[in-house]
Amino acid sequence: MRRKTKESRWFAEMETKVQFFDLDPMQIVWHGRYVKYLEMVRCELLDKIGYNYVEMKESGYSWPIIDMHLRYAAPATFGQVLKLRADIVEWENRLTIEYTISDAATGKRLNRATTMMAAVEITTGEMCFVSPPVLFEKLGIEKPGMEQ
Repeated sequence: MRRKTKESRWFAEMETKVQFFDLDPMQIVWHGRYVKYLEMVRCELLDKIGYNYVEMKESGYSWPIIDMHLRYAAPATFGQVLKLRADIVEWENRLTIEYTISDAATGKRLNRATTMMAAVEITTGEMCFVSPPVLFEKLGIEKPGMEQ
């Protein structure tokens, strides 16, 4: 996983409180629950750009996650308030989002993650090797090669 060199102009942040059902027998957040946290903030980000799962389907594309990396630095515990952040860092050939999960009170990083999503045409089931124009439209930028 690469480190962010600068903050993205497309990001979302939110907070969530660790619930009892997120804990494992060691009384810390079970490692698999972090995927849920990523999904929560990813949906917040996709809503922010107006291209969440309903809009994706309406545009004729699904965007499955094709790669995911998680790096755990410290455990989260019951009742802890977490700050979740997602940044879009790549969009030309796939949609790559980098995440940071930290303690909301102290800012201490607990987890860093990356997901990679690829556009798939719903009608054909074919993966796109270049992101479709709708993504560039939602991001408010010109598609590469379209500049005048």
